[in-house]
Amino acid sequence: MRTEFPPEWLALREDADAAARAADLLEPLRDYLGDRPLTVRDLGCGTGSMGRWLVPRLPGPQHWILTDRDPELLTRAARGLPAPATAGTELRDITGLRVADLAGTSLVTGSALLDLLTAEEVRDLAAACAGAGCPALFALSVVGRVELDPVDPLDAELAAAFNAHQRRTTEGRRLLGPDAVAVAAEEFDRLGAVVHRRPSPWRLGPDQAALAEQWLRGWVAAAIEHRPDLADAAGPYLDRRLAAGVHATVQHEDLLALPVLR
Repeated sequence: MRTEFPPEWLALREDADAAARAADLLEPLRDYLGDRPLTVRDLGCGTGSMGRWLVPRLPGPQHWILTDRDPELLTRAARGLPAPATAGTELRDITGLRVADLAGTSLVTGSALLDLLTAEEVRDLAAACAGAGCPALFALSVVGRVELDPVDPLDAELAAAFNAHQRRTTEGRRLLGPDAVAVAAEEFDRLGAVVHRRPSPWRLGPDQAALAEQWLRGWVAAAIEHRPDLADAAGPYLDRRLAAGVHATVQHEDLLALPVLR
């Protein structure tokens, strides 16, 4: 799996991510984990925003294994993990994760991850978590719904093109994009886990103007990559949106899977 996200983009979105995360999933998670020492494996950790959000919200001693393909991001994530949690790092492709890799793991986490995987990779990941008896919290997966205010005639075409881009085939891998949470939930349920799903939308407006602009530009660019015929109309569309200020609700979904206790 090849994904490259600049640390500047990850930093820009961190506050919006924190505000969007489904905090009500923490109660069933804490009940499941109890107050024992925890080993948390954060997949595709980026700069470590999940750890910065979750460490103070979990009880007891915590050791985090931060996993990513980018050594620079791993260094940043480890450096930014809040005390008293401790950090280890693992440079690897998470798509090869198996049951044995999760030995001793109390919790698997990931943010904005599932939609970058294929159906087979999501099923393998669910099987690894279920086989290890390990709960999983996957946050901020795209679900293919965006509400922009005011409505523009081009919104629907751009949204459809963006969603198709998210489901593209790249290097022989057909990404799940907006279908990822549903596929993961179905697989965890099939494997006997109790599955909780919650919306986790970004609500973008004047207070997040820099993020809103970068998101909109990226959203339109992805749509054009899938449908180049939209390029001529997209320039004036961006001008209209940016001149008025971007007001958007970008829907995501969080998933918590709790294997049956043995």
